[in-house]
Formats: sequence, C-alpha cells, structure tokens
Amino acid sequence: MRRRVVVTGIGAITPLGTGVEKSWQALCQGKSGIDRITSFDPSPFHTQFAGEVRDFVAEDLLDRKIARRMDRFIQFAVAAAQMAVEDSGIKITTSNADRVGVAVGNAVSGILSIEKYHQLLLQGLYHKISPFFVPGFISNMAAGQVAIRFGAKGPNLCPVTACAAGTHAIGDSYRIIQRGDADIMITGGAEAGITPLMFAGLTATGALSTRNSAPKKASRPFDKLRDGFVVGEGAGIVILEELGLALRRGAKIYGEIVGYGANCDAYHITSPSPLGESMAACIRLALADARISPQEIDYINAHGTSTLLNDQCETAAIKTVFGEHSQKMAISSNKSMIGHLWGASGAVEAIFSLFSINQGIIPPTINYEVPDPECDLDYVPNVARKVKVTTILSNSFGFGGTNASLVLQEFSES
Repeated sequence: MRRRVVVTGIGAITPLGTGVEKSWQALCQGKSGIDRITSFDPSPFHTQFAGEVRDFVAEDLLDRKIARRMDRFIQFAVAAAQMAVEDSGIKITTSNADRVGVAVGNAVSGILSIEKYHQLLLQGLYHKISPFFVPGFISNMAAGQVAIRFGAKGPNLCPVTACAAGTHAIGDSYRIIQRGDADIMITGGAEAGITPLMFAGLTATGALSTRNSAPKKASRPFDKLRDGFVVGEGAGIVILEELGLALRRGAKIYGEIVGYGANCDAYHITSPSPLGESMAACIRLALADARISPQEIDYINAHGTSTLLNDQCETAAIKTVFGEHSQKMAISSNKSMIGHLWGASGAVEAIFSLFSINQGIIPPTINYEVPDPECDLDYVPNVARKVKVTTILSNSFGFGGTNASLVLQEFSES
C-alpha cells in the first residue's frame, strides 16, 4: 500500500507580492503584476516589461550577510521555504533530520550573478570576482541553501527542467515520500531571470509579447490576439508530509497530492508536439496515478503561456483526454496575471490550486477579450468564479518537450 502525501505548509513570492495571501488576493481580484521593467533599462529591447517582484527585500527575511552571497533566485527559494516551514509548524531536529528532504527546481539558475561577474571579467577586474560567485549561482544551491538553513539531511535534488521544474520537484518529492525514502519534503521552484541577456536571447526567439504600450494587457492566454509570453520571477515552496505523521502532530492540511505524470514530446526544442499528443499522454499518466477518471477533475490550472502554439496544443490535449467533459470544466491561467515564472511557475500554480480547493474560488484568466476558434473551452474569463472544487489538474510544459502534471485533491481521511 503506497503512503499518502499531504501538503501542510506553503510559501510564495510572486509579481503580485511577497507572501501567499497577498498574491492570492490580488490574483482573485484579477490584478496584473506585469509592468515596465525597473531592474535595468529595457529601452533597447523589443520587449520592455515583465512580472517583477517589487516588494521583496532579502534582508527583511534572511540574514543580511548570508543573503549577499546568494543569487536572487536562491534568496527567493530560502525566503519562501522559511514561510512554508513556519506555516507548517514542522520541527526539524537531530531525531528526524535524516527523514526530511529538499527539492527545488529552476530553469536558468543564477543568470543575474553570471552577468554581473562576467562584466567584471570583461573589464579586466577578475580579481574582484567573489569566492562566493560559483556557490552563489549554481542551480542546485537553492535546494542546498534551504537544506543548510533547516538542517534537512534527507534526499536533496534540483530538477532543471525549464518551465516544468517546479512541478517535477513537487512530483518527485511526492514519489520520494510515497515510497518511504523520506517523511517530509520541502519542495517547489524558484526563478529570477529578468536580465538584459535573457531578454536579448528571448527577443531573438520571437517568443515574447511586444505589447509595450499596455504591459498589463500583454499576457492573454487563449485569447486570439495573444502575441507571446511574459517573463516573471518568484518562488513557490510547499511542505509535503506523509499523512500519518501530519495527523499525529495535528497539522493543518491544505490538500493531498494524489497523482503525478511526467514525459517528453521528443519533438522540438521549443515547440510542443502537434495537437498536444504528449501533453495528453502526460495528463493521462497523472490521472492513472491518481486512480481517478477524467470526469472527476473539476478544474484545470493550465500551463497557459499566452503563446500561439502552447495554448492551442494544451486545449487540444484537454479535449483529447476529457472529451465531452472538457466543455464542462473550468480552466484558467495564472500566468495572465503573474507572467511565466519559468521553473517556479508550476510550484506557484500548485499553491494557487490548493487555495482554490480551500476557498472555493477559481482565479480568472484576465485579458481574455477575443475568442480564438482553436481555443474554445471555458477559461474563466476576466472574473474569478466562486465554486466548490475538490480535484484539480495542474499542468506544466517546458522547452525541450518536458511535461509534468499534478493532481491535487481536497483532503479526506477516508
């Protein structure tokens, strides 16, 4: 009999604010966290806006000396983990440290630090490069720093799987607890990739929206006038716990992870496979793992990037898997308000899904104004919906064709 895994703590930092409640309230109100970039001068670029986290002050949440040695994405991860651990009430001691693990995914690691120190190198100032440069930017150091902060000595891993990394981290952590290799996992994703080099590269791909005159209208998943995705940053961390342990200590339970699917398109470096065949297969894997029928899904928290192909292919995949039920389900994209948080997106969206279960509210897809004949499902346009939901599918699909889906469910002891 496989062990059951529940969520007992959450922490998030998003373009809508630092802290889960602040972000959730803004999300339900249909507010956008997307605006003109302030962290560097975006004037030379075709795209000049992003979903920046503007209220985060690392020193308010972390030791100042230690925070200065971390890239921004690591700061996000440790701060969100601090929120999640405090929220859960778990105590990590010498008696249980070996049974507590960490998994934090990301896509572009510490590109802010790489660009900063590369400039010093180009100026001939290599002697000014900090000894903390390398441990301050490498991908796995978010998971490493979280483990060090809390003394978690169990499994430690870092999925670097583009836009699916946060979902892979949660799914892999679910598996680790399920099979008995740990009892608690601190898991999610973190990203801070709003930099000149990233924007130069993404502009070259033509993947970004260029709606500079109206940035809050730029991210418009499933809308016919969408013209590309919007980069965001932030972190989402959850505490996963074996059910028996959570019940014994009287933990607050946000919901249960009941299904996880992961696969690959093996088709193209950026484009999804035609008609979303592999997306559909990934969703089916998650449903099979959850041992539920497609008709039991109440709501899909879509990947919904606001790109032409992703939104069409995800819609096609949903129709393939759910058939007539696809016309009855609510579907929405958080990215319409926070942009695409890359490796953090799946984790943040899983957190928002848990809030939907607990508060009976489905956040909207804002900026949905002109229906696309290829995207003709119920995307909860523009206004949040109050409705009871018990079982949610959360999708993440990334560059390289990497796919991941989670099934989250209202907790019941039976």
